[in-house]
Amino acid sequence: MQTALNKVITALQDFYAQESFLLERDLGERTLTHRLAVYVERQFAGWQVDCNYDRLGERTLKLPRGSTVSSDDHLGKSIYPDIVVHQRDIPNNLLAIELRKDSNHQPIEHDQHKLQGLTDPHVWFAYEIGVLVTLARNGVSFSEVYVGGGIERVTSLWFAERLRASGLKETRDDGAQH
Repeated sequence: MQTALNKVITALQDFYAQESFLLERDLGERTLTHRLAVYVERQFAGWQVDCNYDRLGERTLKLPRGSTVSSDDHLGKSIYPDIVVHQRDIPNNLLAIELRKDSNHQPIEHDQHKLQGLTDPHVWFAYEIGVLVTLARNGVSFSEVYVGGGIERVTSLWFAERLRASGLKETRDDGAQH
């Protein structure tokens, strides 16, 4: 797991090094998601990397009935991860990334619930790892790692520390993390 997360950190480093134009102009999350996916793809040779991919082979990724996880369609069933690292034809789903802008005023719970659902071992398409990253202009302002349908607290702390050590973790002026 740490190997995959280190690759995400490298992709974020490359993203911040190359995409300041987009960040300075406060472009939309879809644009940022696509550009981050380009750098993620470079890190995961042998895997497919897609944005808003809701399939596995011919099947659509749908949440189980009665799920408390919010979805992305008006029928409340389909789920569209922002970035996935997977194999398209077989159930070999490594990583799902949900990206948010720091200026996003929508509740973060939607993205958190989505990662809980995407990593839930009881769904047929479960991803091994889920990562939530909130992008600010000069670094990642918030992150969480999901495994087994929930937040992996120890790994989330490790990931945040690795971001900090890589110069990617933003802190507030008062020194508090956000």
